[in-house]
Amino acid sequence: MRADVHQVADGTYLVHGSDTNWVILAEGDAVTLVDTGYPGDRERLLASLAEVGSSPEAVAAVLITHAHNDHLGSAEYLRATYGTPVYLHAAEAPHARREFLHQVSIGTVLKNGWRPGVLPWAVHALRSGGTTHNPVTAPEPFPAGPLDLPGRPVPVHTPGHTDGHCAYHLPGTGVLVSGDALVSGHPTSPVEGPQLLPDMFHHERPRAVASLDVLAELEGELLLPGHGPVHRGSLKDAAHRARERAL
Repeated sequence: MRADVHQVADGTYLVHGSDTNWVILAEGDAVTLVDTGYPGDRERLLASLAEVGSSPEAVAAVLITHAHNDHLGSAEYLRATYGTPVYLHAAEAPHARREFLHQVSIGTVLKNGWRPGVLPWAVHALRSGGTTHNPVTAPEPFPAGPLDLPGRPVPVHTPGHTDGHCAYHLPGTGVLVSGDALVSGHPTSPVEGPQLLPDMFHHERPRAVASLDVLAELEGELLLPGHGPVHRGSLKDAAHRARERAL
């Protein structure tokens, strides 16, 4: 299965899976993988590594923005098969182990089924493993500060979508890997461009809105969201635009 890989900066690739993105940060023979798509995206994930000249064995670490199945999909597979460490915020580790689940319920999805795009998205999510039991058995909280990994990503805690949601900032290249804290589109959203996901997806929407102020403080011109296309332009302006739309 061919992957939809876009090189957006030197050593930086945004990959579009099925409704969800992941990011590959390459440095020499090693790569950092930020998120892994749905469980059903595994063939695409492995193909994307091959397309950038890498392999699962070369993944130095998997960084998780948050532990929803459409981002966590193959993290445990890589950990168990290749010994790849899976790093995330300490508050998200029990979520990844599935000690609890901060995720939109099937009942809430059905109540919103009248909204354009919701039912087709829900069918796709079910078929792609969005509701399967898919824990990471040994997730590791990352250390503070810039991570000693390809791309030198800096974790930025952005709670609200989940308690331990983190974006990853690459100050050297002005890139922000924003996960679901700030997106540029979604099958259930009628608008395009910087925005929050629809309300039903957030564990605590007020905190998700407040986290946009954190992202607005970051320097850069390249937004790589968890959903939607790459967005080029001031990160500050993108965060402010999303906040205006959310209010």
